[in-house]
Amino acid sequence: MSPTPDYWFRAKRYGWGWGLPARWQGWAVLLVYFALIGATVRFAPPDQHRAAFISLVVLYSVVLVVVCWLKGEPPRWRWGKD
Repeated sequence: MSPTPDYWFRAKRYGWGWGLPARWQGWAVLLVYFALIGATVRFAPPDQHRAAFISLVVLYSVVLVVVCWLKGEPPRWRWGKD
């Protein structure tokens, strides 16, 4: 009998993807994500460095999705309680 995996992110109840974090590691990842976006707004404001801002936010978001994919419940389309 294999142990239940400890997912950092639970699957959404409705739709496809992940919801709020389920463990402290997920909350830490989300906090770092928002801190990086805040630092980007501070040091590369979108009104002055639009391309750099968009590129960095896209990069941060891709990394967040990869972490969710690796450490979250397997995504699939859901319609409420399964």
